[in-house]
Amino acid sequence: ELALGNVPADFKYRYNWNAPIISSPHNRKTIYHAGNVVFRSTDEGQSWTVVSPDLTRNEKNKQGPGGGPYTNEAAGGENYNTLMSLVESPHEEGVLWAGSDDGLIHLTRDGGLTWRNSTPREIGDGIINSIEVSPHDPATAYAVVMRYKTMDLKPYIFKTTDYGETWAKIVEGISDPHTFVRVVREDPVRPGLLYAGTETGLYVSFNGGQNWQPFQLNLPVVPINDIIIQDNDLVVATAGRSFWILDDLGSIQAGPVHPSSLTIVKPKDTYLFFGGSTDRPVPGLGQNPKQGVTIDYYLNKKADSVPLTLEVMKNRETIRLYTSKEDKDFKSWPGGPSKPQVLPSKKGYNRFTWDFRKDPLPAVDKVFVYGNYAGSRIGPGVYQLRFSLGDEVSETSVTVMPNPKVDFSAADYQEQQQILTNIENMITSIHRAVNEMRSVRDQVKNYKKRLESNGKAKDLLAMGDSLITRIDQWEKNLIQPRQKTFQDVINYNNKLNAELMNLKDYVDAAEPKVTEGAKERFQDLQNQWVRFEMEWNAIVGTEMKVFNLMYKNLDLPALIMERE
Repeated sequence: ELALGNVPADFKYRYNWNAPIISSPHNRKTIYHAGNVVFRSTDEGQSWTVVSPDLTRNEKNKQGPGGGPYTNEAAGGENYNTLMSLVESPHEEGVLWAGSDDGLIHLTRDGGLTWRNSTPREIGDGIINSIEVSPHDPATAYAVVMRYKTMDLKPYIFKTTDYGETWAKIVEGISDPHTFVRVVREDPVRPGLLYAGTETGLYVSFNGGQNWQPFQLNLPVVPINDIIIQDNDLVVATAGRSFWILDDLGSIQAGPVHPSSLTIVKPKDTYLFFGGSTDRPVPGLGQNPKQGVTIDYYLNKKADSVPLTLEVMKNRETIRLYTSKEDKDFKSWPGGPSKPQVLPSKKGYNRFTWDFRKDPLPAVDKVFVYGNYAGSRIGPGVYQLRFSLGDEVSETSVTVMPNPKVDFSAADYQEQQQILTNIENMITSIHRAVNEMRSVRDQVKNYKKRLESNGKAKDLLAMGDSLITRIDQWEKNLIQPRQKTFQDVINYNNKLNAELMNLKDYVDAAEPKVTEGAKERFQDLQNQWVRFEMEWNAIVGTEMKVFNLMYKNLDLPALIMERE
């Protein structure tokens, strides 16, 4: 039926610009559409059946031309006596609620065979802009009424707990008389937690609508047209100011008050996904959530004298440790490790993102490495999170799910994790061994200076020179101290630690299947380290012992290897 240029009174069916169309939550092939009646299609829109009478007031005197006297606005959507809202219960198939733009609410509990007028008395001829069936109780629903077209800007939210037999008005706390409401949604996790979108922003109720409070945060003062909760994120559609998303409602669902000084909110299940986020948001563009597990926690006072710590554990073994205490001794250099993240620890709610990675690798001071000191990525699984503040401890767990865009077996992930663990253990052993040998070398050099004038130490000084030379030769096989910048990577030979760091980054970037080439390369590098580790053991077990024995005979302190 061509509606252009014609008047609504002559139409067989009347639709508004935002005529509801929904897919049944019980059968995705069933679609409902609303004009002034409700239509149902069971063949994906190929054919439609009317399943209701006219559910509006059908006032013919209000269905005339949409404009005049000079120009008639008859573009097809300027209609009155139409349905503005339609929803099927998520609990019961065939239970439908319909709300009209002239103030009527109807309910069917038999798929449209019979309809009952369930309109609250106080509504008048307002617009039933939104109906929300509680995700927790099939008999509970919320209806939002707008009367701004009659210059009534007050908020109207009605709640029923008996399928519309009775209604209660629930607007306490929305005090601005010019703040009419457009939409209400109930939280799918916590019963009675409600979100209301109004003409001027967002409100929240923690007690089923008995009381409301502003929930604006950094949201601009703007009309909220609609609200959905998707993947436990609160998504609002505004009039003219884009979509806004509040990431992870876990802390809101936990409630507004926490008696303990340390409370961690259980994070939502998180997909193991990398990419798509940045620490430098582009002005004017939406920002994706940070990649990793978002963790919310509550402190009733700032952590000052006692540091707050977070342990990420796999099978109760710590794989990542964070603290609120800044490392004052951290040293930075080109090609070195990144500065450790510091846990936020202010009074109230804090948010932190664990980046799916294990602890960073130990470094060798001032050595440039072509690679990344960051720990490798974890695999899918359940991880424990433990916050500690003095004697207080708060624990929970999080499930990290595999990337749904790739299809790999649990065995593939396990193999990747195993080879990454082996590589990182080898890098750790190399760097610690180098650091220990450097400490020994520095001690020998220091002792030499002190003993140069000691005539009895001639043999000891010669042994010291030999030990320094031995350590220098051994170290040159493992690290390249001549590299200071990125350009030096192509000027000087890369050594064993750089080869392993490069292999770690290569395997870590896979999704997740490890190539045969990577396995072969790891075996080659492992064989090299076995040889150099034997040399290290010989230095420690033989040459250092001889040196220390000579020191002892001269009644001097022995060399000590500094352990991390």
